[in-house]
Amino acid sequence: MKNKTKMNIGFKRVPAIDKCFAILELFVRLKKPLGVSEIAKKLNYNKSTVFNMVHTLNDLGVLEKSGENKFQFGMQIYTLGKAAGRSSELISTVHPYLEKINQETKLSAFLGIRSGMRAVIIDKADTAFDIKLYSEIGMRIPLLAGAGGRVLLAQLSEAEVDDILSKNKLEKFTPNSCVNKNKYKEMVKKARRDGIATDMEEYIEGIRGFAVPLNINRANTQAAIWAVGLKRQITDETIPRYSAYLKKIAKDIEIRFTSG
Repeated sequence: MKNKTKMNIGFKRVPAIDKCFAILELFVRLKKPLGVSEIAKKLNYNKSTVFNMVHTLNDLGVLEKSGENKFQFGMQIYTLGKAAGRSSELISTVHPYLEKINQETKLSAFLGIRSGMRAVIIDKADTAFDIKLYSEIGMRIPLLAGAGGRVLLAQLSEAEVDDILSKNKLEKFTPNSCVNKNKYKEMVKKARRDGIATDMEEYIEGIRGFAVPLNINRANTQAAIWAVGLKRQITDETIPRYSAYLKKIAKDIEIRFTSG
């Protein structure tokens, strides 16, 4: 790398960028949340330098707080990875199924992961129908909203769900939103038990949806797919058929991650 630098006339290496990438590579190598002191010690960097860099990356969404003054990769990493191409194993594996859902049901299909108190859309398929719901890749949805959040919560332990509910308020997004914490906890349990959750205009009026959890054998990663559409697309009569279809899709995806 140094020889290449000397050959580029007028090029001056930026030490801050070197340090920034060293911090990101440390997260990749250690595969766990890290605090400022631990990063500074392992890289032999000044603690104040690491503090400023880590908090800047957090502000940009590249890192996010993971509790106990530690950080982990944030949703912007997934957004940038998506823009660079479908190199992510999760995205490349699931995307054909999103296309299949979209083509066969005419519903918009999304892949999302939990990022703190948000569900982050990291891929989607919505080209098979003229009416598209405005949900872009990288969009952050409140975790305590709709079916997607419930199936992500269903992948956590009951103690973790209790902790989240004790520290956060349930919002009244629509007249159908559940704001009773005991009832909401039962809805999460039902999603865990049934392997699916439905959204009957709980987050956006006029919009219904389904969500299924994905067991992808990755520690500390909760993933899900959901399909949403207008109320006239998802009638009471179609709910059983769509529910069975999405659960089958989830099983097919999970086999891909467990068979390897």
